[in-house]
Formats: sequence, C-alpha cells, structure tokens
Amino acid sequence: MKSMMNLNIIGMVKIFDPISKEVFVDKCNAIHYENFSIALANTVSDQTNIGWISEMHFGNGGTTVDPTGVITYLPPNTNVQNANLYNPTYAKIVDGNNAANTDPLQNNMQVNHTPGNVYTDIVVTCLLDYGEPSGQAVYDNSQNLNGNFVFDELGLFGYVNGASGLTGGLPLLTHVIFSPVQKALNRLIQIDYTVRIQTLTNLTSTG
Repeated sequence: MKSMMNLNIIGMVKIFDPISKEVFVDKCNAIHYENFSIALANTVSDQTNIGWISEMHFGNGGTTVDPTGVITYLPPNTNVQNANLYNPTYAKIVDGNNAANTDPLQNNMQVNHTPGNVYTDIVVTCLLDYGEPSGQAVYDNSQNLNGNFVFDELGLFGYVNGASGLTGGLPLLTHVIFSPVQKALNRLIQIDYTVRIQTLTNLTSTG
C-alpha cells in the first residue's frame, strides 16, 4: 500500500505597535509553493547551505493610491522561481542562529507544535526599532505614500549559500500586500508572521 499525504501551507501576518497595541495589518499571505517545496526538500535532506527561512524583506511597491484615497492592490509575486517583492527597500535577518543577526531576542523564529495535531507553526518575529531603518521620517504623518519606508508589502526569504540582503538572490517563500504602513522614528513596528505547515492524512491509499 502507498500512503498518500497532502501538505498544506498557510501564512498569517500581524503588524502592530507593541507599545500602543494598535494593529495595522492582520491578514493571510500568499505562499510561493515552488520555492517552499525546494526549501522543505533541502532542509529535510540536511543540505546545510540552503533551505530555511532567513530574512524578512519590506517594500513599497505593492499598492497604488489615487488622489481620492482609493487603494489598488497588486497580486502577490508567487508564480516564477526568481520572484521578488515589487520594490524591496529594507531587509532584516530573522534567523536567530545567524551570527549576522544583531538582535536575535527580537528577531527570531520559534516552532510551536501541540502533540496530536497534524500541523506545526513557525512563528517569525521581527521588530523595527525606533532608529531603524536609517533615513526614515521623524513622525508617522507623511502624506507621501511612495516613501521608501511606507511599507505595503513584505515577504519571507530563504537562505542560500551565505547570500544576504535585498540583492542577495534569496528565494521568495511568501508574499503579502497590504494597506500602506509608515515606519517613522516615533513608533515601533512589530511583525508576527506565522507559517503553518499542515499535513492532511488518510485521504487516499493506492496499492
């Protein structure tokens, strides 16, 4: 008998101010299934230089806002292997085991699993502190929604052979587009990004 298993991956993103508790974004994301399948296969087969979630990238190219304030959302980039954000402007390492991670207490991943469940959650936490990114506005009241740090898209990227940063050629694993959120010196922004890997068993067996 050959057991058949279906693998489902979903992502849930919450962006908020950890001080005021104001929530800016709370929605599901899009999964890049081709790149995620490659990452899972490399991780499970212990390929030491490729696979795992490494960085969170931020961008400002996911939406357009017309003069009346109507927002148009572009579709997520999940259809080609070399996909990227529409306009990446900032990146942070979220792998707590990476020596280049300057604050692993605030930027890290945890694996959560309850015995008996057929799913396991990877919870990716990323904090944009008051002083980052460099060059941000002083106050979060900008009327320019095209600024580099008025974010409207973000994604998780996998690790490949020591590559890093916006031009490092990392594989896009997830992509989410949302209403613009400005990062400025007067506010913290935290991202809690949950990736749920679920196995659906006992669907079909073939002999």
